[in-house]
Amino acid sequence: MIDYLIIGSGLAGIAFAETALQYNKSIIVIDSGVISSSKVAAGLYNPVILKRFTPVWNAKQQLDELESFYRNIENKLNCKFDYQVPILRKFFSIEEQNNWYVASDKVELNSILSSNLITRKYSGIDSPFDYGQVNRTGYVDVALLLEKFQEYLFLNQMFLKEAFDYSLLKINNGIQYKDIKAKHIIFAEGFGMISNPFFNDLPLDGAKGELLIIKAPNLSLDVIINTSVFILPLGNELFKIGATYNWTDKTDFPTEEGKNELIDRIKEIITCDFEIISHYAGVRPTVKDRKPLVGTHPIHSGIHILNGLGTRGVMLAPSLAKSLFNNIENGSPLEKEINCNRFYK
Repeated sequence: MIDYLIIGSGLAGIAFAETALQYNKSIIVIDSGVISSSKVAAGLYNPVILKRFTPVWNAKQQLDELESFYRNIENKLNCKFDYQVPILRKFFSIEEQNNWYVASDKVELNSILSSNLITRKYSGIDSPFDYGQVNRTGYVDVALLLEKFQEYLFLNQMFLKEAFDYSLLKINNGIQYKDIKAKHIIFAEGFGMISNPFFNDLPLDGAKGELLIIKAPNLSLDVIINTSVFILPLGNELFKIGATYNWTDKTDFPTEEGKNELIDRIKEIITCDFEIISHYAGVRPTVKDRKPLVGTHPIHSGIHILNGLGTRGVMLAPSLAKSLFNNIENGSPLEKEINCNRFYK
């Protein structure tokens, strides 16, 4: 009997898998390989909601966990995923500058938002009102991380590439799926949770997001620019642009509407020509109250969920996986904001 059967190998799934492995637990991960929101995620981590200049919930704890978590995986797989890069908020008016100054003077933000404007000029961007810099930011190359971690699991006989069949799951003195027996099962399927008979009564919503990869030879950036969209430099004159939010379309197919929206927004920011290289789409697993779904099924004590990470999966996954693991293994209470039992009467 293994300790954990994990369904899903997106950010949530691998975060729990890595956490369990760090404590010498035995695991098997099952994933169909179908495109998920993690694979098309921007991978940005940023402790501030820049539209309103407010701190992200539990940001410091998430960043502390994030730094050691991804560094450990980099060392294990001998591959670079985590890039600490400044995020600059481009200002469009004096009023936005003033709002930034007010926010940066707040106790909860003065260590995160730099009070000094960044006046540097970047080729290809007109910035008459300069920028504000956010500290402790960067991005994770999520697609590469998932690819390498899945390879690691496969080589160590801990990964099954197949669609999970809920009807074959048996619950009796533990968990049994086909010939696999486990003490616990962790469901981390992202938006696929809507088909999960154990948790499909939870209010998981989906926010479709679309991204572009563009080539812009005359755009010179070594930072991430954030405005109505983000501009993430990838090297070799390539930039990732995103992202859109669509609350009605729940498919993974890129759309002309999404592409045109991104094109219109990027033209508001950069002044140089660009060429579209790639166009991606995915459905983010979001929750009505904008908090994750973490915890244990109200009837079956061996069935657990780690989902609803939304747009901040890179930041949330390490700390949430650790919280769930400690809850299962040690009885440590989950924070009420994330505990899925908030939706059970």
